[in-house]
Amino acid sequence: MDFGDVSLVDLSIGLEPGVDSEPFPPSVEYYDHEQGAALLAANLQGQGYDVSAEDFPDGSALAWEEVTAIPHAGTHLDAPWHYGPECDGESAKTIEDVPLEWCCGNAVVLDFTDLDAGAEITPDGIDARLDALDHDLTAGELVFVQTGADELWGTEAYLTEFPGMGAAATKHLVEQGVKVIGTDAYGFDKPFTEMGRRYVETGDDGELWPAHLAGREVEYCQIEKMANLDELPRRTEVPVVTFPVTIADASAGWVRPVAMLDG
Repeated sequence: MDFGDVSLVDLSIGLEPGVDSEPFPPSVEYYDHEQGAALLAANLQGQGYDVSAEDFPDGSALAWEEVTAIPHAGTHLDAPWHYGPECDGESAKTIEDVPLEWCCGNAVVLDFTDLDAGAEITPDGIDARLDALDHDLTAGELVFVQTGADELWGTEAYLTEFPGMGAAATKHLVEQGVKVIGTDAYGFDKPFTEMGRRYVETGDDGELWPAHLAGREVEYCQIEKMANLDELPRRTEVPVVTFPVTIADASAGWVRPVAMLDG
């Protein structure tokens, strides 16, 4: 494929050690080229070969890193297993079972940057924005929720200053054939603090992760911690690929969504 006339837009946030925007931040141990020579030599010595670090050209070999991270750090795609062990009475899919066909196609970007932090996105809110775009959803389209929260990445405010999806809104999209819904916020639901506040005030357990738990009734995947949706030149018919890393029997996989636009 010739990408000469295609503009690529990275819609992801990477893994960053110690960042304030992650409650469970990744840790990364870095090995430079000289350390790599020593470690590779030790590996060969363990297999019975007389090799030292100095035997590599200039005593320098390969750099690498050791990463400790949950699959929900950075931009990632949640599998149905994340929401519960079953979906509509069937065993829920783990990340390696998510069909690749779900994870590519045309995306629609819905702008919710006007909502206050902690607000809940509703079916009416979704329909109003689709009407403003003069767009009817079709099965297989991806929907990305733009909150503007990615501008807060790197700060603690990223964890709390965004609106979130409600259960009804999630079902509303999935029932129209949408299998992947993304957000540029920390979480798909409202912020943890808002869900906790609502639960304490009402005693209603439906206030706890309602959008996630809708996935026990309707089958879908969600992408959290997207970025740069404001850089897309249009809101509909945005070709994207969002293939996740597969991890055996896991609830999520890291993903780097990329939009591919002509011209």
